[in-house]
Amino acid sequence: MKITFIEYNGTAMEVEAAQDGTLRDVALDNLVPGIDGDCGGDCACATCHVFIDDEWQAKLPPLSDDEDTMLALCDDRTEASRLGCQIKLGPELDGLVVRTPEGQH
Repeated sequence: MKITFIEYNGTAMEVEAAQDGTLRDVALDNLVPGIDGDCGGDCACATCHVFIDDEWQAKLPPLSDDEDTMLALCDDRTEASRLGCQIKLGPELDGLVVRTPEGQH
């Protein structure tokens, strides 16, 4: 499956991903700029904050209370904000497009 990460400056990076794991894992495995994932995927920080393009929003599970709490710490949070560690990959997300916040670069 393919995932496209777009940096705040418009630089796009298309990567191949297995259909398991999380968006955070794929970002770290491919050295995507702006994704640190400091807490190891435990939803205890917001260093894997991404913006999900509108067309993909309905394919994701709703925000958990923990994810909402962590995102509340982000100055640049929007309706498109999600934590990459909370997005489990599967075939329905093939072609997913995400953007990284300027504040994480």
